[in-house]
Amino acid sequence: MDTQSLYREELLEHYRNPQNFGKLSHFDISSKQSNPFCGDHVEMFITLEKDKIKNIGFDGRGCAISMAGGSMLTEFAKGKTKEELTSFSEKDMLALLGIEVSETRKKCALLALSVLKDCLYGVKSKS
Repeated sequence: MDTQSLYREELLEHYRNPQNFGKLSHFDISSKQSNPFCGDHVEMFITLEKDKIKNIGFDGRGCAISMAGGSMLTEFAKGKTKEELTSFSEKDMLALLGIEVSETRKKCALLALSVLKDCLYGVKSKS
């Protein structure tokens, strides 16, 4: 099995069984966004402890890429500092997904990252 197939399988597994899916009962910050082109939407909930992500969850609906992206990103973000995550780039997110993403699907692939950045920059809190 080639590397691309392994990444596709991992992405599909995160889509079928998303990690950290659901609204946290207690959270410090949250934000949500939608992709108007395809209808995907993601909402993220974060609990911080001393500038680190203590707990993180996400909710929403959408295509395999956006939902798997939320799952993979929330797994990656646990225990990281706000500083580490604000420097996490779009290129890093695409590498985390591990698949080639067409220009038309980039918005799907980057939706969870955009919501995470909103949370980290304090766009919304406790909605």
